[in-house]
Amino acid sequence: MAQKKQIIMIGDRVLIDPEAGPDRTQTGLYLPPTVKEKDRVQGGFVVKVGPGYPFQDPAKSEEPWSAKRAGDLRYIPLQIYEGDYALFLRDAAFEIEFESKKFLIVPYGSILAVVRGELGL
Repeated sequence: MAQKKQIIMIGDRVLIDPEAGPDRTQTGLYLPPTVKEKDRVQGGFVVKVGPGYPFQDPAKSEEPWSAKRAGDLRYIPLQIYEGDYALFLRDAAFEIEFESKKFLIVPYGSILAVVRGELGL
């Protein structure tokens, strides 16, 4: 039996399903792919979100040189959720292909704005 694969995001990374940009200008001219790649800001829907920024709980740590336990590690959560529409800096994104679909992995610091609820564009 084949196991279903899943992507688990690490730290402050966000997995985004990018929205395809317009293929034509307002006057009807077709845009080549090189023009779309030069856009600095891109949008897409958030598919997965990492746990956030890791930090060590100082109340549970005896000495700084003692062995760190995984239970002592906590996370400051991100302000973005699965299903949000995010606007982000395209230059900071990494494109991956997972199960024949293209996604972008974006660091949380590169997300400029989030739209929640229905998108009225």
